[in-house]
Amino acid sequence: MNLPNLLPLALGLILFSFFVTSLLIVPYINLLYKLKWTRKKEAPSVGKVPLFDQLHDIKAGTPLGGGILIIAVVTILFSLLFPFASHMGVYIRSSFDFKPELFVIFFTFLSFGALGLSDDLIKTFGKPKKGTLGLIFGLTRKQKFILQWILAFIVAYILHYSLGINILHIPLVGSTINLGFWYMPFSAFVIVAFANAFNITDGLDGLASGLLLICLGAFGMISSSFLDTPLSLFIALLFGSLIAFLYFNVWPARIFLGDAGALAFGATLAIIGLLTGSIIALTIIGGVFVVELLSSAVQMIGWKFIKRPIFPLAPVHHTLLAIGWEEPKIVTRALLVGFVLAIFGLWLATI
Repeated sequence: MNLPNLLPLALGLILFSFFVTSLLIVPYINLLYKLKWTRKKEAPSVGKVPLFDQLHDIKAGTPLGGGILIIAVVTILFSLLFPFASHMGVYIRSSFDFKPELFVIFFTFLSFGALGLSDDLIKTFGKPKKGTLGLIFGLTRKQKFILQWILAFIVAYILHYSLGINILHIPLVGSTINLGFWYMPFSAFVIVAFANAFNITDGLDGLASGLLLICLGAFGMISSSFLDTPLSLFIALLFGSLIAFLYFNVWPARIFLGDAGALAFGATLAIIGLLTGSIIALTIIGGVFVVELLSSAVQMIGWKFIKRPIFPLAPVHHTLLAIGWEEPKIVTRALLVGFVLAIFGLWLATI
């Protein structure tokens, strides 16, 4: 199947996934309200209210769990449609043995989603615990970090030993580095980094999901150029479902992804970059996610070594909010930056 033939199929799947998610999302939002699966106020009842809570507790009462719907729709549609693809005249072509490729995609998608779901459930229905800087909602940072690394190394093992991936391509200079065994810790780092980067970015209405749409559009073009049918169809289904979700996630949001969606989508974006061999392009296409992660890291370093914050609030979108920028303005400009970075990253991946 060449690119001209794959494109109509991918576009059709985008529309179908969008239609299915659109039918389900309003009843799903109503169900979340009935279950009281909504964002809780995190500000302390007495004493000084932290700046973060001043800016974000207005969002309390908005349903969480949008990521669960998207994960379910994409997984079910793919499992139903992909087995019949060859019977519909679709030639299944992949850069790898497609069975382990599909396993690594959906293991990442579902396992990181399950980890995020457990955190969402504890945040929503569990009791907060006292921490150094206030109350802790959900799993502790250490617990989530350890579990993420465990899952990431499982995925990295499959990438290296089942799919045989061990190289890092550096565009422009045309250099390819064989990492050998060290590909596993490298790829695990990329997965954990993007899972957390996406989760950190998912703090303003429509920001993370809008940026992910841009990234998926770029990587949909890259996977199509490789004629990787399974990956292209997965991206198409995720893209369509995400459009329907974003309609209800833009400011003022009627539903949030929750950690289930944030961790799953961030880790899966990393997997897409790893499977296409476009790691350098991934850091450019997902450049806004990278900047958000780095700003949070800088803030943590400031607290640790000089005992004060570097920014008024981290990550950087919270700093812009704290200095008076309106939320829709921040999101719109971040998406514009994301478009430009995606074009640049796509150019790098194709030279």
